[in-house]
Amino acid sequence: MQRPPPEDFLLKETKPHLGGGKVSGDKLTSTYDLVEQMLYLYVRVVKAKDLPPKDVTGSCDPYAEVKLGNYKGTTRHFEKKTNPEWNQVFAFSKDRLQASVLEVTVKDKDVVKDDFIGRVWFDLNEVPKRVPPDSPLAPQWYRLEDRKGDKVKGELMLAVWMGTQADEAFPEAWHSDAATVSGTDALANIRSKVYLSPKLWYLRVNVIEAQDLQPTDKGRYPEVFVKAILGNQALRTRISQSRNINPLWNEDLMFVAAEPFEEPLILSVEDRVAPNKEEVLGRCAIPLQFMDRRLDHKPVNTRWFNLEKHIVVEGEKKKEIKFASRIHMRVCLEGGYHVLDESTHYSSDLRPTAKLLWKSGIGVLEVGILSAHGLMPMKNKDGRGTTDAYCVAKYGQKWIRTRTIVDSFMPRWNEQYTWEVFDPCTVITIGVFDNCHLHGPEKAGGAKDSRIGKVRIRLSTLETDRVYTHSYPLLVLHPNGVKKMGEIQLAVRFTCSSLLNMMHMYSLPLLPKMHYIHPLTVSQLDSLRHQATQIVSMRLSRAEPPLRKEVVEYMLDVGSHMWSMRRSKANFFRIMGVLSGLIAAGKWFDQICNWKNPITTVLIHILFIILVMYPELILPTVFLYLFLIGIWHYRWRPRHPPNMDTRLSHADSAHPDELDEEFDTFPTSRPSDIVRMRYDRLRSIAGRIQTVVGDLATQGERLQSLLSWRDPRATALFVIFCLIAATILYVTPFQVVVLLAGIYVLRHPRFRQKLPSVPLNFFRRLPARTDCML
Repeated sequence: MQRPPPEDFLLKETKPHLGGGKVSGDKLTSTYDLVEQMLYLYVRVVKAKDLPPKDVTGSCDPYAEVKLGNYKGTTRHFEKKTNPEWNQVFAFSKDRLQASVLEVTVKDKDVVKDDFIGRVWFDLNEVPKRVPPDSPLAPQWYRLEDRKGDKVKGELMLAVWMGTQADEAFPEAWHSDAATVSGTDALANIRSKVYLSPKLWYLRVNVIEAQDLQPTDKGRYPEVFVKAILGNQALRTRISQSRNINPLWNEDLMFVAAEPFEEPLILSVEDRVAPNKEEVLGRCAIPLQFMDRRLDHKPVNTRWFNLEKHIVVEGEKKKEIKFASRIHMRVCLEGGYHVLDESTHYSSDLRPTAKLLWKSGIGVLEVGILSAHGLMPMKNKDGRGTTDAYCVAKYGQKWIRTRTIVDSFMPRWNEQYTWEVFDPCTVITIGVFDNCHLHGPEKAGGAKDSRIGKVRIRLSTLETDRVYTHSYPLLVLHPNGVKKMGEIQLAVRFTCSSLLNMMHMYSLPLLPKMHYIHPLTVSQLDSLRHQATQIVSMRLSRAEPPLRKEVVEYMLDVGSHMWSMRRSKANFFRIMGVLSGLIAAGKWFDQICNWKNPITTVLIHILFIILVMYPELILPTVFLYLFLIGIWHYRWRPRHPPNMDTRLSHADSAHPDELDEEFDTFPTSRPSDIVRMRYDRLRSIAGRIQTVVGDLATQGERLQSLLSWRDPRATALFVIFCLIAATILYVTPFQVVVLLAGIYVLRHPRFRQKLPSVPLNFFRRLPARTDCML
């Protein structure tokens, strides 16, 4: 039996103070009820008017400064404007308030020293409290005062209130937690955001034939193929066997396309005139937005496309072509498939592309991302370790990114998000990352956001309407072994809208029906999944703020298909774990046959005789037994969601060289002697697998040779035995035959021999095709 993981790597149940303590039984009743309430002082600086000129030129370059204790936030400044409009919000965490007075100052930006224009101040004890869904607080005009408290020219429009993170101003506000971050681009990089994956389609290009091709060399048989390019994807057909100017292919090429369709499908018909030389016979560009969209397996209409030597770019005048080669194709966007951009083992969405085929939702998933603690320092700043952590969660097409908590090993996010659920057998992935772009992309250079760890939660393992509050260990595999990077505290609730619909989902196919009616090959699915992840990561990295490529690839497990000795061992022991029940049953049956426990053996004899005499009891007995086992195991059902298991993954016992191989690039970047050693190790493992596969093939061939007359004496004996057995079984009642066979199998050890049985001896003497192998 496998030892449990270390205590530090286990899931821990927590009891956070959710929703401000408004708890009713197991259900929570307030808005934002899956997070701890955080109070903030909000200051909305709207605009100013009638500001006095300060420069020699008689102009004013105003900006506002909001100061509370040691925290100070500033608005952008306007050049030569006495009536500026800022409309910026500042949020100060109540936990870190260091003063009882809020000061808002208007200044004139200058080269040497900024000039003071006027200020407004507030006593924090007088600030009103606002709780959504109350309407936003209306801003008011305040007359500016000088340093002595006397009124001066100019007015400032402000709104000041005390609120929580549920306030609609919260996501876009400047936060005192990130006071060290400055600049518009940098601030955008630390704010929370919701992203949507692009809508992905499979594009099927059925290349049928071409007509009237015009090769340069008329005296040879052309070797023609079609090359298709869509963005970074390039595929080609096989060389046509017809070897003439009207070649036939009837071959399918599959691509992944994303809306909005930015690039056309480029097709070129090429003739291989030499081993490494191709001649283009014609090209055409097909815009995807005008292509047919297929929802089922019915074929779409075919079309002829003219082939030209050069594709006309938009804006150029197209020359009139009197004679053109043509290509016959069927091009369609497949709406009946689900475009796989995640591993099928932990997909978060299984719906087809076409919205018309979507079924209604079965419930809602709510996740409260509370906090993390014990995070490791991820980078150095001013000679000390620091971490700027943010979370990313992905379920279905919706990605969320929390705000970045600057310079904290115990960040508190307390942000809540909701997803609609269409299938319970799906997985939500939550990852934690270190933000390396706090000061804008220019200063970050080529730095990538570092991974701190991730958590997967399968919805089907959750009870409905129950709030799960747990602290999940953040485990990351490094070249020197598995490492705990900290813990993340989550609150999760899965609410089901219709129990009947959810139960019905278990009877439906996992993927849309087109995957079963017109299945794609395994190699096609692997290639298409790679293309889909590339498209998703490219599109999300172009958002503002970007969800970077390294983050998307880590969330989608892009490298999970690569060879890993550790993962192979883990999968082998998983198979052994599955088979352990059968092995245990086999050992128990062997003990029954050898009368290790005479009382149990006698009881099994009695049960066997009853079932033979009353065969109609066999199936009811089996199902009743399974029912009782299920009821018995209910007492020990899992109370917590499953989590990353280091023992199951063999992450804690992996050899350093195996981990180094797992983290190696593809193609390899290691020295030749290390690659040679790994190759020899792989050959030895493959040799054992080869032996096992060969033994399985031998047993199968022996079965085939029973009736093949390959060994004429053995086949003659088997055929005569079959005739005698058929005669005896015809005249003997079936129950008698089963009874005699069972008693023979369960006979006492004194009636057994240590030598193999006659049927086994006969089977082992049958010929196989191993002697024909080179």
